[in-house]
Amino acid sequence: MQIHELIPKRKNKKKKRIARGGKRGTYSGKGMKGQKSRAGAKMQPMIRELIKRYPKLRGYKFSPLYRVHVINISFLDKMFESGDKVNKRALREKKLIKKSSKLPVKILGNGETQKALHVEGCIVSSSAKDKIKKAGGSVTENPKKEE
Repeated sequence: MQIHELIPKRKNKKKKRIARGGKRGTYSGKGMKGQKSRAGAKMQPMIRELIKRYPKLRGYKFSPLYRVHVINISFLDKMFESGDKVNKRALREKKLIKKSSKLPVKILGNGETQKALHVEGCIVSSSAKDKIKKAGGSVTENPKKEE
């Protein structure tokens, strides 16, 4: 062990800063003059509420109010056989959605299907519902029920 590798057992105490004398200077970090430098200067409540709502991180990131896993019917046609049940459990087994995901699944009507799929517990768009029924399948919607 060398002297530069030694680690102190306890940190040095920092002096407590008190009033203007505590390494803050005459203006105490508030700048010179103006409304914001005065004691008790507050912003109007309406403006303050707008500032509180504004995102604080860099860049504006849009997060939708309602999030779902979106799967197109053409993708189901590739992954499932005719007569298979399509539900959250089956989608997890095929690794189309994550195991830990609690978001609902929505099936959209992009593409075509020739297989008679039996969809359960998923939100299904009207065009996807028509295509599934036309191919001889069935749709049972109950997105609130978790498996």
